[in-house]
Amino acid sequence: MKHWTEGFDDDDADEPLVRPYTITSGRTTPERDDLTLITLVTAVPELPAQAARAVRGMQPEHRTILGLCRDPKAVVEVAAELGLPVSLTKILIGDLVDGGQMWARSPRPFTQPNGLPDMTILEAVRDGLRKL
Repeated sequence: MKHWTEGFDDDDADEPLVRPYTITSGRTTPERDDLTLITLVTAVPELPAQAARAVRGMQPEHRTILGLCRDPKAVVEVAAELGLPVSLTKILIGDLVDGGQMWARSPRPFTQPNGLPDMTILEAVRDGLRKL
């Protein structure tokens, strides 16, 4: 997927046209700590009227993320498709989750509440390896 800044003439090819912090209004670190590389994000299919109005005033990257995430995608996949750093993508996704335009679902933990490994996951991995 082409980034929206591609195609602009740039006097200095080594420097990007738009600095990442301009896309995030100066923010350099995500406010949410629940977005990991493998967190699944999905655009809300039917936005409430207030959230739909907010989409019109968003950065182009926000709208692109919503388009990419009609089906669930991992945060790292979204970053790769946008061609943006993961930390910047987490900030943008956090904006959308906080605004009610996206859902984020953390991956299932591999441990039980008592800290021991989840045996069903280990057994599924074992069975999958045996089939290879």
